[in-house]
Amino acid sequence: MKRTTLSLIAGTAALAAVTAFAALDAPDTSAAGTSEAAARLPVERTSLLCPEPSDSDIAETSYTSFTPVTVGGKPTTGSGRAALTAAAAGSAGTDGSGKAAGGKGADGKGTDGKGAGAKKKAVKPVLTPKDPGTPATGETSGGDSPALVGTAEGKFAPGWTVQETTEVAAGSGRGLQGVNCTAPDTEFWFPGASTAATRTDYVHLTNPDDSPAVVDIELYGKDGALKSTVGEGFTVQPHSSEPVLLSTLSGERQTDLTVHVRVRGGRVGAAVQALDDKNGGDWLAASTDPAGSLVLPGIPKDATSVRLVAFTPGDADADLKVRLASPNGPITPAGHETLHVKSGMTTAVDLGNVTRGEAGSLILTPTDGAVPVVAALQVTRGKGAETETAFIPASAPVGTRASAADNSGKGTTLSLTAPSATATVKVTASAGSEGGTPVTKTYTIKQGTTQDVAAPVPAGLKGTYALTVAQVSGGPVYGTRTLSVTKDGVPGFTVQTLPDDRGTVAVPHADQDLSVLQK
Repeated sequence: MKRTTLSLIAGTAALAAVTAFAALDAPDTSAAGTSEAAARLPVERTSLLCPEPSDSDIAETSYTSFTPVTVGGKPTTGSGRAALTAAAAGSAGTDGSGKAAGGKGADGKGTDGKGAGAKKKAVKPVLTPKDPGTPATGETSGGDSPALVGTAEGKFAPGWTVQETTEVAAGSGRGLQGVNCTAPDTEFWFPGASTAATRTDYVHLTNPDDSPAVVDIELYGKDGALKSTVGEGFTVQPHSSEPVLLSTLSGERQTDLTVHVRVRGGRVGAAVQALDDKNGGDWLAASTDPAGSLVLPGIPKDATSVRLVAFTPGDADADLKVRLASPNGPITPAGHETLHVKSGMTTAVDLGNVTRGEAGSLILTPTDGAVPVVAALQVTRGKGAETETAFIPASAPVGTRASAADNSGKGTTLSLTAPSATATVKVTASAGSEGGTPVTKTYTIKQGTTQDVAAPVPAGLKGTYALTVAQVSGGPVYGTRTLSVTKDGVPGFTVQTLPDDRGTVAVPHADQDLSVLQK
């Protein structure tokens, strides 16, 4: 994702002026002298956008809101508020001529700009966030649940996390679908999407602002960009959401696609809902920014099939070393030592049962010169007719801290990897949403390994809880949280990565050169 930077006014006044996107997309302060000169203070405002869940009449969706109890090692104090409100279901996007194109109507088909794109009825908030340290939950059912626009201010803002989890008992995309509600941004990359005959993939676009957002959607297949004119100039109305069916943007059927969402004006939240007729479905979150080296953490140890999808947006081809960080150290998958990614073309390779019953993370590094790439994994569990899929995009590291909400006493797996240097992390299980006492444990992850750790559970747990991972020392740590539930023999699961929650922002001292923070 392309990060938006905003200059900050010195002193305390700067903190009060921080907007949602500045708070979550703070400038890089790694330049020499900057980290010492600028104080890191809690963000004052955060925005999160939850896409419209399944339109299945038998879908059950839960939402969990959580703010960590500390920020920067200090207790969260003061006042504030947080709310999740329903976004309008806008009319379909346009192709630049005003013609409706690509939206999802009530019948699941492309809208024509008439009744299918009508607004949903207003609904009351699905939950009321609780004080930092305690999760709050809410539920919806059926296929008429809207997208949500969330805003947290004051003590609720630093590290605010909202998880959306949907169970679908049957039909296309059946199984467990989960996604972390995302911050608005101006660019997203989704390797791993598809317009194959068995897939129904939508890219959901949600606009949190008071003015329209104009969005271009580009599709890249195995031979390069797919020809399309209807993917240009989608207008997403203020405080509304648009699900765009990818197969309406091009007549070409492609098993493996990379979707590029580029915002010309405004900001949106974006996520891809990937539904398969045979293998269930899940949400595909955006890959981390294009980079020469990538980490795809937390492949479930019982994965029966793993498919790697990669794309390079630049003018040069990329040659990558492929390694698996196992519990005992890095190994090279037999027959998949390297991967060649042609410029502007989506490359996919089946890695099969690459984990062989052990926890693992995929590490991609350049064989020679670094060329920026994006990547994701499509992971399958189960066999035959009893299979389900989930996605793991390349992720940013945990950084200072990251949280995952909606955990239960069973069915939660926390996977951590330290690809370059041994690291120590502290993992805290919050109080339960209906009762329980927080518990904290410390873990050391050895260099080049992946560990499925025995994550703590709140004492006397009632309801669901959140896990917060905080870096203590050592090299960068990457992580995922997997939720699992088995129904009628089908192993439903969903995987969320754990990037830094950006709960703090760098605020310069009064005598500091502000241009340093804009680099």
